[in-house]
Amino acid sequence: MKSAAWVQSRLSIGCVLLLLLGSSGMVRAATAIFAGGCFWCVEALYQEQPGVTQVISGFTGGTYPNPTYSGLHTGHYEAVEVTYDASLINYQQLLDLFWHNIDPFDAQGQFCDKGPSYLSAIFVGNPTERELAVSSKQKVAERFSGRAIATEILDASRFYPVEASHQDYYLKNPLRYGFYRRGCGRDARLQEIWGADAHH
Repeated sequence: MKSAAWVQSRLSIGCVLLLLLGSSGMVRAATAIFAGGCFWCVEALYQEQPGVTQVISGFTGGTYPNPTYSGLHTGHYEAVEVTYDASLINYQQLLDLFWHNIDPFDAQGQFCDKGPSYLSAIFVGNPTERELAVSSKQKVAERFSGRAIATEILDASRFYPVEASHQDYYLKNPLRYGFYRRGCGRDARLQEIWGADAHH
Protein backbone atom coordinates (compact mmCIF):
# COMPACT_ATOMS: atom_id res chain seq x y z
CA MET A 1 0.00 0.00 0.00
CA LYS A 2 1.37 3.42 -0.99
CA SER A 3 2.04 5.96 1.74
CA ALA A 4 -0.07 9.11 2.05
CA ALA A 5 3.00 11.21 1.19
CA TRP A 6 3.56 9.22 -2.03
CA VAL A 7 -0.09 9.64 -3.09
CA GLN A 8 0.01 13.36 -2.29
CA SER A 9 3.18 13.85 -4.36
CA ARG A 10 1.61 12.13 -7.37
CA LEU A 11 -1.57 14.21 -7.03
CA SER A 12 0.54 17.39 -6.93
CA ILE A 13 2.42 16.36 -10.07
CA GLY A 14 -0.86 15.61 -11.79
CA CYS A 15 -2.30 19.00 -10.91
CA VAL A 16 0.76 20.77 -12.29
CA LEU A 17 0.52 18.80 -15.53
CA LEU A 18 -3.17 19.63 -15.89
CA LEU A 19 -2.41 23.32 -15.41
CA LEU A 20 0.31 23.20 -18.04
CA LEU A 21 -1.56 21.10 -20.57
CA GLY A 22 -5.09 22.42 -20.17
CA SER A 23 -8.25 20.42 -20.74
CA SER A 24 -7.20 19.39 -24.25
CA GLY A 25 -4.03 17.75 -22.93
CA MET A 26 -1.91 19.88 -25.25
CA VAL A 27 0.12 23.00 -24.63
CA ARG A 28 -0.94 25.51 -27.27
CA ALA A 29 2.07 27.81 -27.05
CA ALA A 30 2.82 29.91 -30.11
CA THR A 31 4.97 32.92 -30.93
CA ALA A 32 4.42 36.06 -32.98
CA ILE A 33 6.74 38.93 -33.90
CA PHE A 34 5.69 42.57 -34.24
CA ALA A 35 7.62 45.79 -34.85
CA GLY A 36 5.80 48.93 -33.72
CA GLY A 37 8.49 51.46 -33.08
CA CYS A 38 10.02 51.57 -29.59
CA PHE A 39 10.05 48.02 -28.29
CA TRP A 40 9.58 49.22 -24.71
CA CYS A 41 6.06 50.36 -25.61
CA VAL A 42 5.10 47.30 -27.65
CA GLU A 43 6.41 45.00 -24.93
CA ALA A 44 4.30 46.82 -22.33
CA LEU A 45 1.21 46.44 -24.52
CA TYR A 46 1.43 42.69 -24.98
CA GLN A 47 2.83 41.72 -21.61
CA GLU A 48 -0.34 42.88 -19.89
CA GLN A 49 -2.66 40.74 -22.02
CA PRO A 50 -4.30 37.59 -20.57
CA GLY A 51 -2.97 34.55 -22.39
CA VAL A 52 0.40 36.11 -23.19
CA THR A 53 3.08 34.23 -21.29
CA GLN A 54 6.24 36.08 -22.33
CA VAL A 55 7.31 39.12 -24.33
CA ILE A 56 10.93 39.67 -25.34
CA SER A 57 12.27 42.89 -26.83
CA GLY A 58 14.87 42.59 -29.58
CA PHE A 59 15.83 43.05 -33.19
CA THR A 60 14.83 41.24 -36.38
CA GLY A 61 14.53 41.67 -40.12
CA GLY A 62 18.13 42.55 -40.89
CA THR A 63 21.23 40.63 -41.89
CA TYR A 64 23.75 42.09 -39.44
CA PRO A 65 24.65 39.30 -36.95
CA ASN A 66 24.13 39.72 -33.21
CA PRO A 67 22.71 43.26 -33.22
CA THR A 68 22.71 45.21 -29.95
CA TYR A 69 21.03 48.41 -28.82
CA SER A 70 24.28 50.03 -27.81
CA GLY A 71 26.14 48.73 -30.86
CA LEU A 72 25.32 48.03 -34.47
CA HIS A 73 21.79 47.03 -35.48
CA THR A 74 21.76 48.41 -39.01
CA GLY A 75 18.96 46.95 -41.12
CA HIS A 76 17.08 45.52 -38.16
CA TYR A 77 13.71 46.56 -36.76
CA GLU A 78 13.07 47.09 -33.06
CA ALA A 79 10.54 44.33 -32.40
CA VAL A 80 9.01 42.05 -29.80
CA GLU A 81 8.59 38.30 -29.76
CA VAL A 82 5.29 37.40 -28.12
CA THR A 83 4.75 33.92 -26.69
CA TYR A 84 1.11 33.18 -26.08
CA ASP A 85 -1.37 30.44 -25.24
CA ALA A 86 -3.46 30.12 -28.40
CA SER A 87 -6.36 28.69 -26.39
CA LEU A 88 -6.62 31.96 -24.46
CA ILE A 89 -5.67 34.61 -27.00
CA ASN A 90 -5.41 34.09 -30.74
CA TYR A 91 -3.28 35.58 -33.47
CA GLN A 92 -6.13 37.73 -34.77
CA GLN A 93 -6.48 39.34 -31.36
CA LEU A 94 -2.74 40.00 -31.29
CA LEU A 95 -3.04 41.67 -34.70
CA ASP A 96 -5.89 43.88 -33.52
CA LEU A 97 -3.81 44.98 -30.53
CA PHE A 98 -0.88 45.70 -32.82
CA TRP A 99 -2.77 47.94 -35.25
CA HIS A 100 -4.42 49.92 -32.46
CA ASN A 101 -1.02 50.63 -30.90
CA ILE A 102 0.77 52.04 -33.96
CA ASP A 103 0.53 54.85 -36.49
CA PRO A 104 -0.01 52.84 -39.70
CA PHE A 105 0.55 55.88 -41.93
CA ASP A 106 4.07 56.76 -40.79
CA ALA A 107 6.62 55.66 -43.39
CA GLN A 108 9.52 57.26 -41.49
CA GLY A 109 9.25 55.50 -38.13
CA GLN A 110 6.82 55.69 -35.22
CA PHE A 111 5.82 58.82 -33.31
CA CYS A 112 8.94 60.78 -32.27
CA ASP A 113 11.30 57.95 -33.25
CA LYS A 114 12.36 58.11 -36.88
CA GLY A 115 14.62 55.86 -38.92
CA PRO A 116 14.60 52.34 -40.37
CA SER A 117 14.79 50.55 -37.02
CA TYR A 118 11.55 52.21 -35.87
CA LEU A 119 9.41 51.27 -38.86
CA SER A 120 6.29 49.20 -38.20
CA ALA A 121 5.97 45.67 -39.55
CA ILE A 122 4.28 42.34 -38.95
CA PHE A 123 6.66 39.38 -39.25
CA VAL A 124 4.71 36.30 -40.30
CA GLY A 125 5.92 32.78 -39.66
CA ASN A 126 3.53 30.71 -41.75
CA PRO A 127 0.81 30.99 -44.45
CA THR A 128 -2.00 31.26 -41.90
CA GLU A 129 -0.34 34.20 -40.17
CA ARG A 130 0.28 35.86 -43.53
CA GLU A 131 -3.35 35.44 -44.56
CA LEU A 132 -4.60 36.93 -41.30
CA ALA A 133 -2.06 39.76 -41.41
CA VAL A 134 -2.93 40.68 -45.00
CA SER A 135 -6.64 40.61 -44.18
CA SER A 136 -6.12 42.80 -41.11
CA LYS A 137 -4.12 45.32 -43.17
CA GLN A 138 -6.90 45.43 -45.76
CA LYS A 139 -9.43 46.19 -43.02
CA VAL A 140 -7.27 49.07 -41.79
CA ALA A 141 -7.00 50.37 -45.37
CA GLU A 142 -10.79 50.19 -45.73
CA ARG A 143 -11.32 52.04 -42.46
CA PHE A 144 -9.01 54.83 -43.62
CA SER A 145 -9.95 54.89 -47.27
CA GLY A 146 -7.63 56.94 -49.43
CA ARG A 147 -4.69 56.84 -47.00
CA ALA A 148 -1.60 54.73 -47.70
CA ILE A 149 -0.76 52.11 -45.07
CA ALA A 150 2.99 52.13 -44.49
CA THR A 151 3.15 49.05 -42.24
CA GLU A 152 4.76 46.10 -44.01
CA ILE A 153 4.07 42.38 -43.80
CA LEU A 154 7.37 40.51 -43.92
CA ASP A 155 8.59 36.93 -43.56
CA ALA A 156 9.84 36.18 -40.07
CA SER A 157 13.59 35.80 -39.72
CA ARG A 158 15.93 35.28 -36.81
CA PHE A 159 14.99 37.23 -33.71
CA TYR A 160 17.79 38.60 -31.52
CA PRO A 161 16.88 39.51 -27.92
CA VAL A 162 18.21 42.91 -26.87
CA GLU A 163 20.36 43.51 -23.80
CA ALA A 164 18.81 42.69 -20.42
CA SER A 165 18.62 46.37 -19.43
CA HIS A 166 15.97 46.89 -22.12
CA GLN A 167 13.81 43.91 -21.15
CA ASP A 168 10.76 44.87 -19.02
CA TYR A 169 11.92 48.47 -19.24
CA TYR A 170 8.49 49.86 -18.39
CA LEU A 171 8.53 47.86 -15.14
CA LYS A 172 12.15 48.52 -14.19
CA ASN A 173 12.06 52.24 -15.01
CA PRO A 174 8.43 53.37 -14.76
CA LEU A 175 9.19 57.09 -14.35
CA ARG A 176 11.61 57.24 -17.27
CA TYR A 177 9.29 55.10 -19.38
CA GLY A 178 6.29 57.32 -18.64
CA PHE A 179 8.27 60.47 -19.38
CA TYR A 180 9.52 59.02 -22.68
CA ARG A 181 6.07 57.83 -23.74
CA ARG A 182 4.39 61.14 -23.01
CA GLY A 183 7.21 63.14 -24.53
CA CYS A 184 7.12 61.06 -27.68
CA GLY A 185 3.42 61.82 -28.14
CA ARG A 186 2.51 58.18 -28.63
CA ASP A 187 -0.76 58.12 -26.71
CA ALA A 188 -1.99 61.43 -28.10
CA ARG A 189 -1.37 60.26 -31.65
CA LEU A 190 -3.01 56.87 -31.02
CA GLN A 191 -6.08 58.64 -29.66
CA GLU A 192 -6.14 60.87 -32.73
CA ILE A 193 -6.04 57.92 -35.12
CA TRP A 194 -8.00 55.18 -33.33
CA GLY A 195 -10.23 56.98 -30.87
CA ALA A 196 -11.84 54.53 -28.44
CA ASP A 197 -9.97 51.64 -30.07
CA ALA A 198 -6.56 53.02 -29.11
CA HIS A 199 -4.46 50.91 -26.73
CA HIS A 200 -2.29 52.76 -24.22
